[in-house]
Amino acid sequence: MDTKNLKIAIIGGGNMGGAIARGLAKGSFIETSNILVSDVSQANLDALKAFDSAIVTSNSNIEVVKHADIVVLAVKPWLVEVIADEIERKIDYKRQLIVSIAAGVDFEKMRGLFDSEATMFRVIPNTAIEVLQSVSTISSCNASPEQEALVVSLFSELGKAFLVPETQLNAFMSLSSCGIAYAFRYIRAAMEGGVEMGIYPNVAKEVVLQTLRGAIDLIEANNSHPEVEIDKVTTPGGITIKGLNEMEANGFTNAVIKGLKASHLK
Repeated sequence: MDTKNLKIAIIGGGNMGGAIARGLAKGSFIETSNILVSDVSQANLDALKAFDSAIVTSNSNIEVVKHADIVVLAVKPWLVEVIADEIERKIDYKRQLIVSIAAGVDFEKMRGLFDSEATMFRVIPNTAIEVLQSVSTISSCNASPEQEALVVSLFSELGKAFLVPETQLNAFMSLSSCGIAYAFRYIRAAMEGGVEMGIYPNVAKEVVLQTLRGAIDLIEANNSHPEVEIDKVTTPGGITIKGLNEMEANGFTNAVIKGLKASHLK
């Protein structure tokens, strides 16, 4: 599929919208000059221009929408209705796709804000999209298989993308979008443990990050279950099993599961 001439309008150039724009600019799926970003904040737009001057920026949502094949709503959930009221009559529903990354704004709500026959997608990414390592979970409404493949391909360049029913989006959001914060919290905790044992913080961080990279690469290379890899380093009577058992005694696994479930929107 030749996507070089595909034009993408991103409404909202803040944390997530800006990350999407920068991630796309780093990739090769579309030309950087075909990334159009609108925002009320000139500082956000200036930051994108400083990152890559080929990104097209504007203070007008309507201006970027009229040139786009895909319209990405990268705004807070409570702003979706405001944006929809501004642009919904400017969209060519036979040609343009609408992609929303606003968590909690479901297709039923979006059908009321836009044309009921509009081709729409909901995407839940995480902030690693900026470094092309996001998990992006995608659901579609009124989309053809070809349109689904296009959007999955677009977000696959920004990490890994999964096409799922809308009913599963909230669970994936807990596991990945919220989950990246949980991963950062583990890194911080492991660093603090290293410091308590006498390791300098910057060194502890490097060790923890490389350890996690190694764990990920091992599981992917071996296509194994985490417990299989754990068994390889838990010598009977050894220090690793003692550490694992102490973590479990303090609720490690239960805390992780409860945290995920607490962030799961019903």
